[in-house]
Amino acid sequence: MPSPDGRPHDSRVRVRGAREHNLRGVDVDIPRDLLVVFTGVSGSGKSSLAFGTIYAEAQRRYFESVAPYARRLIHQVGAPKVGEITGLPPAVSLQQRRSAPTSRSSVGTVTNLSNSLRMLFSRAGRYPAGAERLDSDAFSPNTAAGACPECHGLGRVHRTTEELLVPDPSLTIREGAIAAWPGAWQGKNLRDILDTLGHDVDRPWRELPAEEREWILFTDEQPVVTVHPVREAERIQRPYQGTYMSARRYVMKTFSDTKSATLRAKAERFLATAPCRACGGSRLRPEALAVTFGGRNIAELAALPLTELARSLPGGSETARVLTEDLAARIAPVVELGLGYLSLDRATPTLSAGELQRLRLATQLRSGLFGVVYVLDEPSAGLHPADTEALVTVLERLKAAGNSVFVVEHHFDVVRGADWLVDVGPGAGEHGGRVLHSGPVAALEGVGESATARFLFDRSPGPARTVREPRGVVSVGPVTRHNLRGVTARFPLGVFTAVTGVSGSGKSTLIGEVTEELAGVGRLVSVDQKPIGRTPRSNLATYTGLFDVVRKVFAATEEASARGYGVGRFSFNVAGGRCETCQGEGFVSVELLFLPSTYAPCPDCGGARYNPETLEVTYRGRNIAQVLDLTVEAAARFFADADTPAVSRSLGTLLDVGLGYLRLGQPATELSGGEAQRIKLASELQRVRRGHTFYLLDEPTTGLHPADVEVLMRQLHGLVDAGHTVVVVEHDMTVVAGADWVVDLGPGGGDEGGRIVAAGPPEQVATAPGRTAPHLARALAGRR
Repeated sequence: MPSPDGRPHDSRVRVRGAREHNLRGVDVDIPRDLLVVFTGVSGSGKSSLAFGTIYAEAQRRYFESVAPYARRLIHQVGAPKVGEITGLPPAVSLQQRRSAPTSRSSVGTVTNLSNSLRMLFSRAGRYPAGAERLDSDAFSPNTAAGACPECHGLGRVHRTTEELLVPDPSLTIREGAIAAWPGAWQGKNLRDILDTLGHDVDRPWRELPAEEREWILFTDEQPVVTVHPVREAERIQRPYQGTYMSARRYVMKTFSDTKSATLRAKAERFLATAPCRACGGSRLRPEALAVTFGGRNIAELAALPLTELARSLPGGSETARVLTEDLAARIAPVVELGLGYLSLDRATPTLSAGELQRLRLATQLRSGLFGVVYVLDEPSAGLHPADTEALVTVLERLKAAGNSVFVVEHHFDVVRGADWLVDVGPGAGEHGGRVLHSGPVAALEGVGESATARFLFDRSPGPARTVREPRGVVSVGPVTRHNLRGVTARFPLGVFTAVTGVSGSGKSTLIGEVTEELAGVGRLVSVDQKPIGRTPRSNLATYTGLFDVVRKVFAATEEASARGYGVGRFSFNVAGGRCETCQGEGFVSVELLFLPSTYAPCPDCGGARYNPETLEVTYRGRNIAQVLDLTVEAAARFFADADTPAVSRSLGTLLDVGLGYLRLGQPATELSGGEAQRIKLASELQRVRRGHTFYLLDEPTTGLHPADVEVLMRQLHGLVDAGHTVVVVEHDMTVVAGADWVVDLGPGGGDEGGRIVAAGPPEQVATAPGRTAPHLARALAGRR
């Protein structure tokens, strides 16, 4: 059947000459209307093909059809480096990105379930006698009609006190008694204004009259005065008009308005947060809270786990029945994906990236779209094996609705369920970037280069496992937090422990309590998946301290010494050596009339970040920008025979955790949570360790191919063999099977979990009741 442009209908997506990131002119044909899984080791190029090429090109074509003005309002990815793609339908991307950190975004808003619940209360709720019927907006804390006027719909209020603002009342204002004020000139300005207003800035704070202290800290007045600064020897300061701002006003303004995470965190130290007294934390006006359905108000229903909410929706009138059936139908796919423990009022910043992606996936099941390509990024991340079967069922339903489903995935239960497999590799970075196989899953078995094939088809017994004997034990608890109710857990020392359980069973809550409670066990190191930085200025080299050493190496060269260049000259974060056109960013924002802003390489430095004079200094034939552009693996070769032990040690630990494919200058914003966690681990490993260390890791194998898991596990088990203790929260049953001790929580998530189902060696837990046991038993059988 011909397409609208007269050409024959193409049943395949045909990619020609893909060169995004490390892809080497890839040509591949992928059938549509199937479940297609992209596999390969971390950094092989599979995401560059699925997201960076296929999805990016689909989005670019869509934006070409959008009015130029509208394009300005939508975030766009750049045009991919590819020769041609044909047979490409519109695409929907479901990636593991985190939402903006706002407490107004919740499970209910992400899934649109809140809209259905609000409609139910508006149309079928029970109103007090004489009350006027409310519009659905009146049941939303995010609208002026519904938000509690006291807390503006946030549910919590931020207040400050004199004790928080002035922690040391023995100091004078000039000595910095008001700790909440800014430093440098801005703080001096406020002190000078107070002096001009007649306040004694040289008298200890506690000796000032109470009314005066109250006004200085809490007034809403903003008087303007002429300040005559004290003349300083090195410069002349002229009189100026200064506006006073109280300490409370400054803190609240900074906390609410600043875009700097550092300034916001500092302001938060001077605030006490408490539930709003007016609404009790419900975020809504009294009029909305007075309306009930089934004996509960909307805040009470929104606080229930979704599984319980679905059971708590009574019938009633025809209108109520229609609305409750619709709400229950919308809740069903969320529960099916293992997220029934979540409540509608759960804030999105508290969710993992995997939970967020599955919420969006559940929402798509109700969208009714067909004929599109869904591109998903490891939807099994953070998912217990017991819930993976439901995930595959959901993906099959998207396909059955007439869509193509392209999934980047490492979980082999998902891989085995695919109709078509695209394996990229064979290695990472410069050792990958080729399509090794594009075809049925079974046909991959004959591809000798594939790292995926070895794990997917190899049934040979694994190495014999020797269980370590603990050198002691520490207890944590009783813990009563979130869904944990008086739980006490024992963690043996000197062994490898895995904490397991379905999503929402309480694993991360328990580990968080371990971080707070453990003492007397030596050094405690918690390695999470939070970003190592939120701007491109933070990168692998700066975080690990490698950049400091490299800059010293460049500063020690003859050329740098002759020019008088110090270590600071080779930083792109400060003036001197950096390119001032782009301020060391390497790119500039380009504003185009009627088109969206875009980023382009800096016209002066071409993306190098440094000025020409700095780039003239070389070490072993490379300038500082060229060294930062090396991968960890290439840098290890470059510095191999140089007398730089600190560099070699840092690069060696990065290689040990499987990050050889990353560039030294790779921006933090381009790193996944799993990569960030392994960088943190590498930073820790490069330190000289004395005494016993207790390591805590939250799902360290997330985003890792089984080949990369092997590399990481060698490092973690090496730490245990060296006398340390390692505790991991983990869903990968091969990792759990190799542990010395297992703590299994559950049996379900949310209110159905929160207790220890079993604890002991893996063989013992595999025979215990619970949802983990059968999957652990299978993994143990595979090891023999």
